[in-house]
Amino acid sequence: MAQPLAAAVSPTDHDQSHQHGNIRALVLGCIGVVYGDIGTSPLYAFKEAVKASKEHGSAGPDAIIGMLSLMVWTLLLIVTLKYVLVLLRADNKGEGGTFALMALAQSVAKRSSRVILLLGIAGAAFFYGDAIITPAISVLSAVEGLNLVTPALEKWVVPISIAVLVGLFAVQSHGTERMAKYFGPIMVLWFILLMVGGLMHIGDDLRVLKAFNPFMGIIFIASHGILGLVVMGLVFLAVTGAEALYADLGHFGRRPIQIAWIWLVLPALMCNYFGQAALLLNDPSAIDSPFYRLYPSWALVPMVILATIATIIASQAVITGAFSITRQAISLGLLPRMDIRHTSESVAGQIYLPRVNMLLFVGVIIVVMLFGSSSRLAAAYGVSVTASMVIDSLMAFFVIWRCWKWPLWKAAVLMVPLVLIEQSFFIANMIKVLDGGWFPLAIATFLSLVMLTWHRGTRALSRATKSNEAELDWLVRKLESKPPHKVPGTAVFLTGDPTSAPTSLMHNLKHNRVLHERNIILNIRTLETPRVARHERVTVEKVSDGFTRVVARYGFMETPSVPKILDHCRKKGLNIEIGQTSFFLSRRSLKPTDKSELLRLEERLFIFLAGTAVDATEYFRIPSDRVVEVGTQVQV
Repeated sequence: MAQPLAAAVSPTDHDQSHQHGNIRALVLGCIGVVYGDIGTSPLYAFKEAVKASKEHGSAGPDAIIGMLSLMVWTLLLIVTLKYVLVLLRADNKGEGGTFALMALAQSVAKRSSRVILLLGIAGAAFFYGDAIITPAISVLSAVEGLNLVTPALEKWVVPISIAVLVGLFAVQSHGTERMAKYFGPIMVLWFILLMVGGLMHIGDDLRVLKAFNPFMGIIFIASHGILGLVVMGLVFLAVTGAEALYADLGHFGRRPIQIAWIWLVLPALMCNYFGQAALLLNDPSAIDSPFYRLYPSWALVPMVILATIATIIASQAVITGAFSITRQAISLGLLPRMDIRHTSESVAGQIYLPRVNMLLFVGVIIVVMLFGSSSRLAAAYGVSVTASMVIDSLMAFFVIWRCWKWPLWKAAVLMVPLVLIEQSFFIANMIKVLDGGWFPLAIATFLSLVMLTWHRGTRALSRATKSNEAELDWLVRKLESKPPHKVPGTAVFLTGDPTSAPTSLMHNLKHNRVLHERNIILNIRTLETPRVARHERVTVEKVSDGFTRVVARYGFMETPSVPKILDHCRKKGLNIEIGQTSFFLSRRSLKPTDKSELLRLEERLFIFLAGTAVDATEYFRIPSDRVVEVGTQVQV
């Protein structure tokens, strides 16, 4: 399968730069960032599956081997085939992730654009549920190892977990640049110990090798009815975090992620799961914590400490991912503007969003206190992850069919079986909706409503605003024939449509009856591509002696900056001194109307969201002492 896939899409320039870079450093870095989530799954995945089976009186050797077989083939089919061999090649100019895949699919499937938008929104919404549950379940599962040290510590598991999480979210504002260099070596040590722990016990019962036969898992599901579905939902916990392989494509490139998976991560996970299964076949009493029972008693406390550090790293990766996907959603017009702070001068992707950090922190603490243990969180986690994967597969189908130009039957042969498998896992997780699966569904439903409302509302607002604006060329001709009083200096008017006269310009002429000697109509546009090349960033067009149109283009993974735009203008011959320039912005006061194209609930929600948006001055990095705001009322 790898050969035709390689021929379908040639490596991007971005990926080629990685190939010629320091491959070892990239492999080490991606082990620390990409594989933290899936790498901590052995703490709880196999334990939860076997416990569920035991509760229904079916935890014999055949059941354990059947569950192990399901886990093995889920890792091989979902992670190795789908993500490592397929989706890593579905890059959008070197970038991956839900929105990159959505934009790529929309670019080649125009008639299905609306459906793909809805899929992208739903995928992002479920990711936020994942971002809340991952820190909670990971840290809880690690700290629960203290129960083996002494049962007296059981009551301290939740308080210690909360303390760890408080510290984790508290340091987000400082960035992770200094600490990130240690993530790779720590996670390499973690995976080596996963492998060692498993290898020490595979010999306890070599019947576990039967798990390589996929029919062992199929027979288990077929012979256990509802229990088979319940166990399937828990088995899927072994692949939580697989989405990170694709989401972090732009940071590390395809080859480092593939090398790390094939040569270290996959063997380590396989060995550990086989070791846990052999241990349980040999000693069923180890069900309380098969992961920690792999190691001798003297290594228990060090492993608990290392596991806690590993889960913190895994949590850090998903929190950083939430920051990144929020910035993308803002750029794509799916969320209102938020404060975005860069925490590193050398790494562009190091960002911090205070509002998102606070919301995630509150959500994680509520989850820890509400569920109280990793076992009770397992059902909630599975729903979130399986839903995200099904959505990724559906969008990938459009990319493989239309972008790679595979025949429809060939794309279907590859993707339909994967979608059916993932849908089976999703249905299996939905069985436990009342036991916790309702939580990610509630989050995803609410956030999907927010993003859809903002998307529809901004379009309605744009149409309402445009109806009150004049064509820029018409206005320029009008002003040339009857020029108003002119004042020295430069005025920059921000607008969403470079062909129309901005509302702030019209109001300035109407109320102040003056015009600056030089007027810049600035349009900042977000394209459906991750990044824009520097030489394509800005275009400058002279409209008349007194008017110049500037269009600045950004990718959805970039943050606009007016001072940097002005630097680009200077290189193109348009010299604008920011200290001698006035920036005119329109501050809209939104009012409801009976004629709105939005539903009443949408209308109220949109007006509320608009009130929470960060001021354009702050978002676009405009010096506040150079801004003139013109207030207008708009009915939406």
